[in-house]
Amino acid sequence: MGHRPGVDSPGSSTARYASLARLLLRYGRSDLVRGAGLDARGTGVGDDASQDDPVTAEAFAADLERMGPTYTKLGQLLSTRFDLLPAPYTEALSRLQDEVEPFGYEQVEEIIAAELGADVRHLFEHLDPEPLAAASLGQVHRARMVGGREVVVKVQRPDAREIVRGDMETLRKLAGLADRGTSAGRKYGFADLLDQFEHSLTAELDYEREARNLVRFGELTRRYDRLLVPQPVDDLTTSRVLTMDYVEGRKVTDVGPLGLTDVDTGPIVEQLFRAYLQSILREGFLHADPHPGNLLLTPDGRLGIIDLGMVAHVPPRIQGRVVRLLAAISDDNGEQAARVLAEMGQPLEEYDAAAFREDVTRLVSEAVAQGPALQAGSVLVELSRISGAHGLRPPPEMSMIGKALLNLDQSILHLDPDFAPAEQIRDNVGEILRAGLRTSTGDLVAAALDTKEFTSQLPRRANRILESLADGTLQVKVDALDEERLHTVLQRVANRLTLGLVIAATIIGAAMLIQVPTRHRFLGYPVIAMVLFAVAVLGGGALAVWIVVTDRKVASTERRTPPPDAGA
Repeated sequence: MGHRPGVDSPGSSTARYASLARLLLRYGRSDLVRGAGLDARGTGVGDDASQDDPVTAEAFAADLERMGPTYTKLGQLLSTRFDLLPAPYTEALSRLQDEVEPFGYEQVEEIIAAELGADVRHLFEHLDPEPLAAASLGQVHRARMVGGREVVVKVQRPDAREIVRGDMETLRKLAGLADRGTSAGRKYGFADLLDQFEHSLTAELDYEREARNLVRFGELTRRYDRLLVPQPVDDLTTSRVLTMDYVEGRKVTDVGPLGLTDVDTGPIVEQLFRAYLQSILREGFLHADPHPGNLLLTPDGRLGIIDLGMVAHVPPRIQGRVVRLLAAISDDNGEQAARVLAEMGQPLEEYDAAAFREDVTRLVSEAVAQGPALQAGSVLVELSRISGAHGLRPPPEMSMIGKALLNLDQSILHLDPDFAPAEQIRDNVGEILRAGLRTSTGDLVAAALDTKEFTSQLPRRANRILESLADGTLQVKVDALDEERLHTVLQRVANRLTLGLVIAATIIGAAMLIQVPTRHRFLGYPVIAMVLFAVAVLGGGALAVWIVVTDRKVASTERRTPPPDAGA
């Protein structure tokens, strides 16, 4: 605990690089080790890991857990990338336990006093020294405010941000090297994946943002009387300390079938499913971690939803396409589902549209055949897997929606095994589509301003066009291709063809001169014919070398120069 980071300490850069090298080599990614410039010597592991072995996948998850909080969170993010990892790995990573030994109560008091500007005994009537839960980034203590309000206080670990910052620097450097130096990096885009992870982790380290998430989700679920979202105490909340309502209850998974007989679970699961669909597909608010451990059954028959640290925003374009995708699935229209997925995804070089469409159609038919038991989360997860297998990279939000709905399905089926998700999807998708057709006041104002600008500018622009037509100066610019590059390529092709024709003509001329009688001969052949043959051979060799050298130079330049929209 008190070890100071040094050259070989666990927190040093050398130790971080060595740990990553061992991890990658152990699980069959020696190409990434070489491409990232890591030293693979002395790791003591081979390159023979099986990608589909559940035992190997569980070992991989356990190794990530041992490497610290950053890698635990990275594993949880990777568990949503069904297009990148085989099923055994996503399943193993989804079970990662973010539980560690708690840090001392003295440090808890110090952090609270430093963040809130007062001693604990002046802020709370009582603060339980024993934490309710301890995770890699923070821990939670039950407390009672002055006045009797029951709350919980979430306190961030003292060294959490420093550890994450060091790990992210290492991962960022290696991701850039792997993207440039390995085919896997160019295919999967590790730097982009890491940017998504860093954004998510940075948000989870900011407890003020989590407080805003609680308020927002509380507003979205306010009309559902069976759902309860704890609200933050603003005066006792900072970026490292979060104080919120205490929710008394038991985890959904801790309540057995016998205990559930005393609870009217039908209205609970119906409201829960409806609230999440509306939140994700209408408001763009995605609680990315609604697993059973974050859902509590309260004594008064409500469902408490806690831990909103992992929240993502779903852009309107993704919302609309996921709604269209769910509508296509519910209508057993695999062709339409494949088209929507193709619009959403990023095709790679190996993308096979026909095979992709065929597999999507088959999956949709099999899912619809399940009838009311169809589960949206499972279908979206499998569609993400199929997309990745056929060279179509779906947007990250699609996988996160699938994982969130998959967790939701597990909780709902535990509460009410007779619940029919397909019917709820059909009803809610229709409502969401109708809501999307409504026009808000802001949309009307924006449309009015656009119309005003268009009508005010139209006469002047029309006069300019007519004047250009009358003067014969009207020009239409079509940016369809790179004319300069096309000209260069055509010039290179013309030069090669011309040189090739000259060499061929020289060979033909030399062959004809062999038959001409002359006194000057070499090895029994006319000297002039031999000279022409020599010139043709040298010219052909020079042409071949020139072609190889220039092609390699052009290819190298194209690899170093990103396309104009690479950063979009």
